[in-house]
Formats: sequence, structure tokens, C-alpha cells
Amino acid sequence: MSRLARRFVLLGSLVTASLAIGTIGFTVIDHYPVFDAFYMTLITMSTVGYAEILPLSRAGRIFNSFLIAFGVTTIFLAIGVMTQTIVELELGETLGKRRNKRMIDNLKDHYIVCGFGRVGRGAAAELKRAGVAFVVVDIRPERAEQAIADGLLAVAADSTRDEVLLQVGIERARGLVTALASDAENLFVLLSAKAINPGIFVAARAAEESAEAKMRRAGADTVFAPYSITGHRLAQSMLRPHVVQFIDFTTKDIGMDVSLEQVRVSETSQAVSRTIHELQLGREIGVIVMAIRKSNGAMLFNPPASTAVAAGDYLIVMGQQQSLRALENLVAGPR
Repeated sequence: MSRLARRFVLLGSLVTASLAIGTIGFTVIDHYPVFDAFYMTLITMSTVGYAEILPLSRAGRIFNSFLIAFGVTTIFLAIGVMTQTIVELELGETLGKRRNKRMIDNLKDHYIVCGFGRVGRGAAAELKRAGVAFVVVDIRPERAEQAIADGLLAVAADSTRDEVLLQVGIERARGLVTALASDAENLFVLLSAKAINPGIFVAARAAEESAEAKMRRAGADTVFAPYSITGHRLAQSMLRPHVVQFIDFTTKDIGMDVSLEQVRVSETSQAVSRTIHELQLGREIGVIVMAIRKSNGAMLFNPPASTAVAAGDYLIVMGQQQSLRALENLVAGPR
């Protein structure tokens, strides 16, 4: 239970207890009817100043004196705590928005996720798992609040508007995922992003197959059609279940510390011009080189041990997170 909920439960319990004690006291001491006893307790605690409903005995007035002290204190405490809570919520929301804005303004080489639906949540989860900086933009406030509750940077705004993209640092961003509900909205975001930052990498979601070609012509670096991909994976899970399971092991966070990664070879790296055999990547570091994407764009699958590594190459490797970090340190070059 949150601190706010506990606070309201405590106040509600105090007020209820005061009403119950007063009702029982007036009923037992001066034989008030239950409703009259409750009403007498209510007007006493609220200090409205009405006269006694029925005559009170000396014992009844003594009891009422204690009820005034206890009940009125409870009411004032409840009003004070409610006022404090409202102020805290308003102030916290204002400070939270300022803190969010300040953090977003300090982002650089980050990623932007437009849309926090099922596809957007999946993209955000993978970015979070990778430990990179990113911000979520969704027009629905409840989705943005959910992202913030999950510990993410988020903004409730329309990502199809240029000023919103500028607000989340599109000109400084490295990549953008547009996973909005319609292809038209994703196309708007794509065009705006490329117009503001031509070098940004954009991955777009396409619901219709016809939209995929249009998005590529508009400059999308990667286009995914979730329905087509889902159908393909469903068929693959029946035809090649072990292959699908292996892909899940290496691409999803399902409990195994094994994943696929791409690592760029720096121009100043000690790995330049050395062969895979000389680097002893499998024995010394514990990674498997699945492929090498050469700097000219060619993809070399299952490279032999005699393959030399060149500056600008991307090594597509599989291994545990600790081994992948060690490989990054090896090929990144001196810092």
C-alpha cells in the first residue's frame, strides 16, 4: 500500500472511530436513539453550534466534553492532512515535470519511442534491458503515467507534431522508434524526424503491407509489420520449434544471460588486422562470432578463423553479458 493510501486509511479510521464512540456513548449514557446519537456526534465533531437534540445528563455532558476535544481534533487533523496531501501532489507533479524536462534536455545520443502500446512497450523494455538512454512519447496521459511508473522518462504529447519531437531532443537523438496506432501517424513522425535530423536511425511499425514500401521511400531505415512477423513466427514455431527457441534465448530476456550483440571495431583498436584465430575470441573471451558485417556493407556469415578484422567492421557475436562487455573493451580501442 502506498504512503498516500495509508494516510487516507488512517484518517478514515480515526473519523469512523470518533463517530462510533460518540454514537455508542450517547446511546448508552443518555439513551439516545441510534440515529439521534449519530447526528449529535456529527454536529459536535463538525462544531456547527447546534443545540442539544435531547437533554443531556451531567454524565452525558462530561462525555460530550471529551468527545469535543477528541472529535474536533480528529476533524482538524483530517482537514490539515488532506490540505497537505493536495499541496504535495500539486507540488510533486510540478517538480516531477520540471525534473523530467531537465533530464530530457540533458539527453544526447538517446532514443525516442513514439507510442507506448503493445509494440512500444516491447521496444521500451528492450532499450531498458540494453541500458541505453531513451524517452517515451504517447498522446494518452495514462500511458505516459504508466511509463513513468515503470521508471522511464516519458512525455504525454502528440509525437506527430514537430515541436513535441524538438521537446524530446530529436535533433540530438541517435534513433527513433515510431509505433503509433496508424500507418499515417507513423509516416508523419518519420517525415518530421528525418526533416529535423536527417542522420537519425528510424525504425517504423507498419500495420499494412502497402505502407512498408512507402515508409522505406520516406527514409525509414527499418520497417516492421507486426502481423506479418507474428504469422511467420507462428509457422516457424511449428516447423522449426528448436530454432525459434534458440532465437528466443538470444533475443529475449527469459532468464538466460546470453544474447546476440553487434560490436563495432574501432580504427584504433588492437584487434585491427588480426584474425579471429589470433584474437582467441572463443577461448579467451567466451563469445561466438556469428557473422561480420564489413565496412562496405557485405555480410560474411560464419567467418573462418583465418578472417582478418578490419576497422569499421561490425562483429555479430553471441555470448554472456560479461563476455560481450569484455569484447567491447577489446575492440573499442584505447580511451
